[in-house]
Amino acid sequence: MTAQLIDGNALAKKIRAEVAERAAALTARGHTPGLAVVLVGDDPASQVYVSHKVKDCETSGVRSVLDRFPASMPEADLLKRIDELNRDDSIHGILVQMPVPKHIDPQKVIAAIDPLKDVDGFSILSAGALASGLPGFKSCTPYGCMKMIETTGVNLKGKHAVVIGRSNTVGKPMAQLLLQANATVTICHSGTVDLCQHTRQADVVVAAVGRRNTLTADMVKPGAVIIDVGMNRNDEGKLCGDVDFAGVSQVAGFITPVPGGVGPMTRAMLLVNTIEAAERKHP
Repeated sequence: MTAQLIDGNALAKKIRAEVAERAAALTARGHTPGLAVVLVGDDPASQVYVSHKVKDCETSGVRSVLDRFPASMPEADLLKRIDELNRDDSIHGILVQMPVPKHIDPQKVIAAIDPLKDVDGFSILSAGALASGLPGFKSCTPYGCMKMIETTGVNLKGKHAVVIGRSNTVGKPMAQLLLQANATVTICHSGTVDLCQHTRQADVVVAAVGRRNTLTADMVKPGAVIIDVGMNRNDEGKLCGDVDFAGVSQVAGFITPVPGGVGPMTRAMLLVNTIEAAERKHP
Protein backbone atom coordinates (compact mmCIF):
# COMPACT_ATOMS: atom_id res chain seq x y z
CA MET A 1 0.00 0.00 0.00
CA THR A 2 1.37 3.40 -1.01
CA ALA A 3 -0.75 5.63 1.25
CA GLN A 4 0.09 6.16 4.91
CA LEU A 5 -2.79 5.17 7.17
CA ILE A 6 -4.28 7.85 9.42
CA ASP A 7 -5.14 5.84 12.54
CA GLY A 8 -8.28 7.33 14.06
CA ASN A 9 -8.27 4.89 16.97
CA ALA A 10 -4.76 5.86 18.07
CA LEU A 11 -5.40 9.60 17.71
CA ALA A 12 -8.72 9.35 19.54
CA LYS A 13 -7.01 7.52 22.40
CA LYS A 14 -4.49 10.34 22.71
CA ILE A 15 -7.24 12.98 22.72
CA ARG A 16 -9.25 11.09 25.35
CA ALA A 17 -6.16 11.05 27.58
CA GLU A 18 -5.86 14.83 27.19
CA VAL A 19 -9.54 15.22 28.02
CA ALA A 20 -9.08 13.05 31.11
CA GLU A 21 -6.36 15.40 32.39
CA ARG A 22 -8.57 18.43 31.89
CA ALA A 23 -11.54 16.65 33.47
CA ALA A 24 -9.46 15.71 36.50
CA ALA A 25 -8.42 19.35 36.95
CA LEU A 26 -12.03 20.50 36.84
CA THR A 27 -13.19 17.74 39.17
CA ALA A 28 -10.47 18.69 41.65
CA ARG A 29 -12.04 22.14 41.77
CA GLY A 30 -15.48 20.62 42.43
CA HIS A 31 -16.85 20.74 38.88
CA THR A 32 -17.09 17.29 37.31
CA PRO A 33 -17.89 17.72 33.59
CA GLY A 34 -21.22 16.14 32.65
CA LEU A 35 -22.65 14.97 29.34
CA ALA A 36 -26.30 14.00 28.88
CA VAL A 37 -27.07 11.58 26.06
CA VAL A 38 -30.70 11.15 25.04
CA LEU A 39 -31.78 8.15 22.96
CA VAL A 40 -35.33 7.92 21.65
CA GLY A 41 -36.33 4.62 20.06
CA ASP A 42 -34.49 1.35 19.48
CA ASP A 43 -32.48 1.95 16.31
CA PRO A 44 -29.67 -0.67 16.49
CA ALA A 45 -26.95 1.61 15.08
CA SER A 46 -27.92 4.41 17.46
CA GLN A 47 -27.74 2.04 20.41
CA VAL A 48 -24.21 1.05 19.43
CA TYR A 49 -23.14 4.68 18.98
CA VAL A 50 -24.60 5.66 22.34
CA SER A 51 -22.92 2.78 24.18
CA HIS A 52 -19.56 3.83 22.72
CA LYS A 53 -20.11 7.43 23.78
CA VAL A 54 -21.00 6.44 27.33
CA LYS A 55 -17.91 4.20 27.53
CA ASP A 56 -15.73 7.06 26.24
CA CYS A 57 -17.05 9.27 29.02
CA GLU A 58 -16.26 6.67 31.66
CA THR A 59 -12.64 6.38 30.49
CA SER A 60 -12.16 10.14 30.26
CA GLY A 61 -13.44 11.32 33.63
CA VAL A 62 -16.66 12.79 32.20
CA ARG A 63 -19.90 11.97 34.00
CA SER A 64 -22.48 10.61 31.60
CA VAL A 65 -26.26 10.67 32.03
CA LEU A 66 -28.03 8.34 29.61
CA ASP A 67 -31.75 8.75 29.03
CA ARG A 68 -33.46 5.99 27.03
CA PHE A 69 -37.02 6.58 25.86
CA PRO A 70 -39.41 4.50 23.72
CA ALA A 71 -39.96 5.42 20.07
CA SER A 72 -43.51 6.41 20.99
CA MET A 73 -42.29 9.29 23.18
CA PRO A 74 -44.27 12.45 22.30
CA GLU A 75 -42.27 15.33 20.90
CA ALA A 76 -43.48 17.61 23.69
CA ASP A 77 -42.12 15.21 26.33
CA LEU A 78 -38.71 15.13 24.65
CA LEU A 79 -38.58 18.93 24.50
CA LYS A 80 -39.56 19.05 28.18
CA ARG A 81 -36.71 16.69 29.07
CA ILE A 82 -34.26 18.83 27.10
CA ASP A 83 -35.44 21.89 29.02
CA GLU A 84 -34.79 20.08 32.29
CA LEU A 85 -31.25 19.24 31.15
CA ASN A 86 -30.72 22.85 30.05
CA ARG A 87 -31.47 23.98 33.61
CA ASP A 88 -29.32 21.28 35.25
CA ASP A 89 -26.05 22.94 36.29
CA SER A 90 -24.29 19.58 36.56
CA ILE A 91 -24.81 18.96 32.84
CA HIS A 92 -22.44 20.83 30.52
CA GLY A 93 -23.27 19.11 27.23
CA ILE A 94 -26.44 17.68 25.73
CA LEU A 95 -26.57 15.22 22.85
CA VAL A 96 -29.80 13.88 21.38
CA GLN A 97 -28.87 10.87 19.25
CA MET A 98 -30.07 11.19 15.68
CA PRO A 99 -32.15 10.07 13.91
CA VAL A 100 -35.19 10.60 16.11
CA PRO A 101 -38.54 8.93 15.29
CA LYS A 102 -40.41 10.44 12.33
CA HIS A 103 -43.09 12.14 14.44
CA ILE A 104 -40.41 14.28 16.11
CA ASP A 105 -39.00 17.31 14.29
CA PRO A 106 -35.18 17.12 14.58
CA GLN A 107 -34.85 20.87 14.00
CA LYS A 108 -37.11 21.57 16.99
CA VAL A 109 -34.96 19.24 19.07
CA ILE A 110 -31.71 20.92 18.04
CA ALA A 111 -33.19 24.39 18.60
CA ALA A 112 -34.37 23.39 22.09
CA ILE A 113 -30.83 22.65 23.32
CA ASP A 114 -29.11 25.51 25.15
CA PRO A 115 -26.44 26.82 22.72
CA LEU A 116 -23.95 26.76 25.60
CA LYS A 117 -24.54 23.00 25.85
CA ASP A 118 -24.74 22.26 22.12
CA VAL A 119 -21.68 19.97 22.09
CA ASP A 120 -22.79 18.37 18.82
CA GLY A 121 -22.36 21.77 17.15
CA PHE A 122 -25.62 21.41 15.23
CA SER A 123 -27.49 24.55 16.31
CA ILE A 124 -28.02 27.58 14.10
CA LEU A 125 -25.93 29.61 16.54
CA SER A 126 -23.02 27.15 16.32
CA ALA A 127 -23.26 27.05 12.53
CA GLY A 128 -23.37 30.84 12.37
CA ALA A 129 -20.39 31.21 14.69
CA LEU A 130 -18.38 28.81 12.53
CA ALA A 131 -19.31 30.63 9.33
CA SER A 132 -18.39 33.97 10.91
CA GLY A 133 -15.10 32.76 12.37
CA LEU A 134 -16.30 33.31 15.93
CA PRO A 135 -15.72 31.03 18.94
CA GLY A 136 -18.25 28.22 19.27
CA PHE A 137 -18.74 24.48 19.16
CA LYS A 138 -17.49 22.82 15.98
CA SER A 139 -19.51 19.95 14.56
CA CYS A 140 -17.75 16.85 15.88
CA THR A 141 -17.12 14.93 12.65
CA PRO A 142 -15.54 17.83 10.70
CA TYR A 143 -13.60 18.80 13.84
CA GLY A 144 -12.21 15.28 14.02
CA CYS A 145 -11.39 15.31 10.30
CA MET A 146 -9.32 18.47 10.75
CA LYS A 147 -7.38 16.87 13.61
CA MET A 148 -6.64 13.89 11.37
CA ILE A 149 -5.42 16.12 8.56
CA GLU A 150 -3.15 17.91 11.05
CA THR A 151 -1.37 14.63 11.82
CA THR A 152 -0.23 14.35 8.19
CA GLY A 153 1.87 17.49 8.51
CA VAL A 154 0.30 18.86 5.33
CA ASN A 155 -0.02 22.66 5.47
CA LEU A 156 -3.48 23.46 4.10
CA LYS A 157 -2.61 27.04 3.17
CA GLY A 158 -3.03 27.35 -0.58
CA LYS A 159 -4.02 23.71 -0.99
CA HIS A 160 -7.09 22.69 -2.99
CA ALA A 161 -9.59 20.78 -0.86
CA VAL A 162 -12.67 19.06 -2.27
CA VAL A 163 -15.57 18.15 0.02
CA ILE A 164 -18.00 15.63 -1.47
CA GLY A 165 -21.28 16.23 0.34
CA ARG A 166 -23.17 19.31 1.53
CA SER A 167 -24.97 18.18 4.69
CA ASN A 168 -25.41 20.58 7.58
CA THR A 169 -23.63 18.16 9.91
CA VAL A 170 -20.55 17.32 7.83
CA GLY A 171 -20.19 18.83 4.36
CA LYS A 172 -20.90 22.49 5.06
CA PRO A 173 -19.02 22.79 8.39
CA MET A 174 -16.13 20.79 6.90
CA ALA A 175 -15.82 23.34 4.12
CA GLN A 176 -15.87 26.18 6.65
CA LEU A 177 -13.07 24.65 8.73
CA LEU A 178 -10.94 24.07 5.64
CA LEU A 179 -11.51 27.69 4.61
CA GLN A 180 -10.38 28.84 8.05
CA ALA A 181 -7.17 26.86 7.47
CA ASN A 182 -6.64 28.89 4.27
CA ALA A 183 -7.40 26.06 1.85
CA THR A 184 -9.15 26.75 -1.43
CA VAL A 185 -12.37 24.77 -1.10
CA THR A 186 -14.72 23.19 -3.63
CA ILE A 187 -17.98 21.60 -2.45
CA CYS A 188 -19.28 18.83 -4.69
CA HIS A 189 -22.66 17.11 -4.40
CA SER A 190 -25.34 15.17 -6.28
CA GLY A 191 -25.78 18.05 -8.72
CA THR A 192 -22.07 18.31 -9.56
CA VAL A 193 -21.20 17.63 -13.19
CA ASP A 194 -18.02 15.57 -13.73
CA LEU A 195 -16.94 14.94 -10.15
CA CYS A 196 -13.63 13.51 -11.37
CA GLN A 197 -12.62 16.86 -12.83
CA HIS A 198 -12.67 18.35 -9.33
CA THR A 199 -11.22 15.48 -7.30
CA ARG A 200 -8.26 14.93 -9.64
CA GLN A 201 -7.07 18.46 -8.86
CA ALA A 202 -7.52 18.12 -5.11
CA ASP A 203 -4.72 17.94 -2.56
CA VAL A 204 -7.30 16.92 0.04
CA VAL A 205 -10.58 15.07 -0.50
CA VAL A 206 -13.21 14.60 2.20
CA ALA A 207 -15.85 12.08 1.08
CA ALA A 208 -19.11 12.36 3.02
CA VAL A 209 -22.08 11.23 0.96
CA GLY A 210 -22.92 7.77 2.35
CA ARG A 211 -22.45 5.89 -0.92
CA ARG A 212 -19.92 3.13 -1.59
CA ASN A 213 -17.13 3.68 -4.11
CA THR A 214 -17.95 7.35 -4.61
CA LEU A 215 -14.21 7.96 -4.88
CA THR A 216 -12.09 5.54 -6.91
CA ALA A 217 -8.38 5.43 -7.71
CA ASP A 218 -8.74 7.07 -11.13
CA MET A 219 -10.35 10.10 -9.45
CA VAL A 220 -7.43 10.83 -7.07
CA LYS A 221 -4.38 13.03 -7.46
CA PRO A 222 -1.21 11.11 -6.53
CA GLY A 223 -0.16 11.88 -2.96
CA ALA A 224 -3.50 13.44 -1.93
CA VAL A 225 -4.90 13.28 1.61
CA ILE A 226 -8.13 11.25 1.61
CA ILE A 227 -10.58 11.48 4.52
CA ASP A 228 -13.41 8.95 4.33
CA VAL A 229 -16.43 9.94 6.40
CA GLY A 230 -18.79 7.36 4.86
CA MET A 231 -20.24 4.43 6.78
CA ASN A 232 -21.75 1.78 4.54
CA ARG A 233 -21.91 -2.00 4.13
CA ASN A 234 -20.34 -3.95 1.28
CA ASP A 235 -21.84 -7.04 -0.38
CA GLU A 236 -20.47 -9.22 2.41
CA GLY A 237 -22.06 -7.01 5.06
CA LYS A 238 -18.77 -5.55 6.27
CA LEU A 239 -18.37 -1.89 7.12
CA CYS A 240 -16.89 0.26 4.39
CA GLY A 241 -16.72 3.95 3.54
CA ASP A 242 -17.39 6.13 0.51
CA VAL A 243 -13.87 5.52 -0.80
CA ASP A 244 -12.67 2.45 -2.69
CA PHE A 245 -9.95 1.86 -0.11
CA ALA A 246 -8.08 -0.91 -1.94
CA GLY A 247 -7.66 1.15 -5.09
CA VAL A 248 -7.30 4.65 -3.67
CA SER A 249 -4.69 3.59 -1.12
CA GLN A 250 -2.36 2.78 -4.01
CA VAL A 251 -2.51 6.40 -5.23
CA ALA A 252 -3.07 8.63 -2.19
CA GLY A 253 -0.42 9.90 0.19
CA PHE A 254 -2.58 9.54 3.31
CA ILE A 255 -5.92 7.79 3.84
CA THR A 256 -8.32 7.03 6.68
CA PRO A 257 -9.67 3.48 7.12
CA VAL A 258 -13.28 2.45 7.71
CA PRO A 259 -13.78 1.39 10.43
CA GLY A 260 -11.11 2.87 12.69
CA GLY A 261 -10.82 6.26 11.06
CA VAL A 262 -13.26 9.15 11.37
CA GLY A 263 -15.73 7.33 13.66
CA PRO A 264 -13.55 7.22 16.79
CA MET A 265 -12.49 10.81 16.16
CA THR A 266 -16.08 12.03 16.03
CA ARG A 267 -16.66 10.62 19.50
CA ALA A 268 -13.36 12.04 20.76
CA MET A 269 -14.26 15.54 19.63
CA LEU A 270 -17.62 15.24 21.39
CA LEU A 271 -15.63 14.85 24.60
CA VAL A 272 -13.44 17.82 23.68
CA ASN A 273 -16.53 19.98 23.13
CA THR A 274 -17.98 18.80 26.45
CA ILE A 275 -14.84 19.61 28.40
CA GLU A 276 -14.65 23.02 26.70
CA ALA A 277 -18.27 23.70 27.70
CA ALA A 278 -17.45 22.82 31.31
CA GLU A 279 -14.31 24.98 31.30
CA ARG A 280 -16.26 27.94 29.94
CA LYS A 281 -18.82 27.57 32.72
CA HIS A 282 -16.14 27.15 35.39
CA PRO A 283 -13.14 29.24 34.26
